[in-house]
Amino acid sequence: MAAVNGAVENGQPDRKVPLPRPLRSLEVKYTKIFINNEWHESTSGKKFPTYNPSTLEKICDIEEGDKPDVDNAVEAAKAAFQRGSPWRQMDALSRGRLLHKLADLLERDRVILATLETMDTGKPFLQAYFIDLEGCIKTLRYYAGWADKIQGRTIPVDENFVCFTRHEPMGVCGAITPWNFPLLMLVWKMAPALCCGNTLVIKPAEQTPLTSLYIGSLIKEVGFPPGVVNIVPGYGPTAGAAISTHHSIDKIAFTGSTKVGKLIKEAASKSNLKRVTLELGGKNPCIVCADADLDLAVECAHQGVFFNQGQCCTAASRVFVEEQIYPEFVKRSVEFAKKRLVGDPFDARTEQGPQIDQNQFDKILELIESGKKEGAKLECGGLAIEDRGLFIKPTVFSEVTDNMRIAKEEIFGPVQPIMKFKSIEEVIKRANSTEYGLTAAVFTKNLDRALTLASALQSGTVWINCYNALYAQAPFGGFKMSGNGRELGEYALAEYTEVKTVTIKLSQKSS
Repeated sequence: MAAVNGAVENGQPDRKVPLPRPLRSLEVKYTKIFINNEWHESTSGKKFPTYNPSTLEKICDIEEGDKPDVDNAVEAAKAAFQRGSPWRQMDALSRGRLLHKLADLLERDRVILATLETMDTGKPFLQAYFIDLEGCIKTLRYYAGWADKIQGRTIPVDENFVCFTRHEPMGVCGAITPWNFPLLMLVWKMAPALCCGNTLVIKPAEQTPLTSLYIGSLIKEVGFPPGVVNIVPGYGPTAGAAISTHHSIDKIAFTGSTKVGKLIKEAASKSNLKRVTLELGGKNPCIVCADADLDLAVECAHQGVFFNQGQCCTAASRVFVEEQIYPEFVKRSVEFAKKRLVGDPFDARTEQGPQIDQNQFDKILELIESGKKEGAKLECGGLAIEDRGLFIKPTVFSEVTDNMRIAKEEIFGPVQPIMKFKSIEEVIKRANSTEYGLTAAVFTKNLDRALTLASALQSGTVWINCYNALYAQAPFGGFKMSGNGRELGEYALAEYTEVKTVTIKLSQKSS
């Protein structure tokens, strides 16, 4: 998520910017369910813990929402969307102002939110501050500007008729967000939905609910009418399933695994054919041609796979390097990986924190072992850091072949598989030989080659001589099993509006 703002490059904060300091002893204030601008205990009385993956210590207990709580949230969102409600009566410019005010509060509380994000996810504080929070603020401001510019069209038909279209909000939208970028992915969904005039029911990932709940407090402070935004923390099979199957939810936006995305789409089709947008997994090719700027390519590929502990759907997890430069590329990649600082995410020097939880930690180590067994050459890493909980050493494999699990499966961890190719035709075929199609990258100084590859690669995004260059203005989403629909940019507005055609027959009487 490196280029969502001007303060980062290839996933690293600009050290020329004065560095903020985290609030290490921050007290968590918001742990309840947020409905109708009020805080509620769960109907069942249940709670669940959230842990700091850096220390494995419990941070606090969170109210565990379930179907009755989702029902209450949906009823609140439905009431807020009804004609005559303060939200529906609000003009578009005023909706935009509320989004701008929300961005103002994120700027005010930026250190608090970045600290909460680091506590809950283990990501380095400076990355949370300079990348995640900056991306949230810019996305809110971008859609604040769109609120009063969503327009229909007049359509020429028979001369005795006037025909035009209206772009209207869909209604109640469900948002189910992931644990790797909890706040950023929430804003990617919330900002366009509110910009278009919808209401929301949000379920944050059970591993990382803290920043989403804090946003609830800001929603109330800004002055959004009650029921416009509702936040129900809980588990996927209960709260998430209740949102997916709810007959009064008109649209769902989900970011997460392809496996869960399939379940959500199936559940949505069985309820009310609600519209679904899915941003799912990726096994993204990063193609380095022999004429590339090698320093740039090595650094971008390194940040592309190791950023956020490797826990990115956009991760550069299949690096294809032309055979002439392969040995040198591997050598430099290993040097980068060995220098990467792993440790306390609150330390300004840290580049890599822990994995999110034990399940993810175990999965990554199991895939690393599969790489060793299947014949890949382990260049560095490949082990946990035993005295630091869920930390894994940055790992580089060379001599990787397409049939190996580390070349086929989404690792979602700090593991860089590097493969060799001979020709452009060959690498296009190999790059596309996956069920995924989220992102791809090309490094070359030859513009014709770059555009040929950009055209041929089956990916929703192709980066040329850069990586993770994401902007609020540019649409993001995948081909094939990487999802449906688009987030960000003007394209996202279509995901949150219905198009209504109005046709008027004119009087044929002469004046």
